[in-house]
Amino acid sequence: MLISTLAFACMNSIVKQLIHISAYQIVFFRSTSSLIFTFGFLLKHKIPILGKNKKLLVVRGIVGVTSMTFFFSSVKYLPIGTAVSLRYMAPIFAAVFAIFLLKERVKKLQWIFFSMAFAGVIIIKGLDTQINSYGLLLAFISALFSGLVYVVISKIGKGDHPLVIVNYFMVIAALVGGSLSIADWTTPIGIEWLFLFSLGVFGFLGQIYMTKAFQIASNTQVAPLKYLEVIFTVLLGISLFGEIYTFWSLIGIGMIITGLILNVIYKAKQSN
Repeated sequence: MLISTLAFACMNSIVKQLIHISAYQIVFFRSTSSLIFTFGFLLKHKIPILGKNKKLLVVRGIVGVTSMTFFFSSVKYLPIGTAVSLRYMAPIFAAVFAIFLLKERVKKLQWIFFSMAFAGVIIIKGLDTQINSYGLLLAFISALFSGLVYVVISKIGKGDHPLVIVNYFMVIAALVGGSLSIADWTTPIGIEWLFLFSLGVFGFLGQIYMTKAFQIASNTQVAPLKYLEVIFTVLLGISLFGEIYTFWSLIGIGMIITGLILNVIYKAKQSN
């Protein structure tokens, strides 16, 4: 999980480095470079590429690329650590969607943890005068669609291989990102080509090692470590881009992460 979170943090930093390139174009390169790995794995292990739940797989891809695009757009306006922490609000939206779409119940204690996380957002927006409101809105919308992704994946269930789900996501992201970036295409220069293609490499490594972590250890041990991505990303933002995080920003980020970690631990204990 440490390798996974560091890989995702590196991907986030590269997106920040490429803020002059449109979010659609970044989505395109992020997905096409990942497709090399996903297609290769599926073909090598002779896993049916089209899967079984085709309609839901397409929906997952559309919802996923929407979330990704809004997140990449938010990084242009926010410190990357703040953008990542706001995107991690997704479990709150997932819980709300699950109530209506999956008929699941959310315990009272979970709502307290969610309220703590949401209070962190309010602190970031209300007390940190340096926060860009438009960027915050973009990150918030990204989290909303990311929460919907969780619900769609739950509906898909175990009928399809995890990499089939990821592959659908990457194919749809490549098509959407590629078509929408044509009108505002920026030709990469020199090392920018390496940066763009490494997005998919870091994204794929993050996914693989996160999956391995959950396979070899309990959810209670592994899931809280996922939020180290925020810490790694904040540190990279400070060291590479000279980003400044105010006291209230750090308090807000801390409240978001604490509330969501407590929710993960509580859910894991309830399921045991």
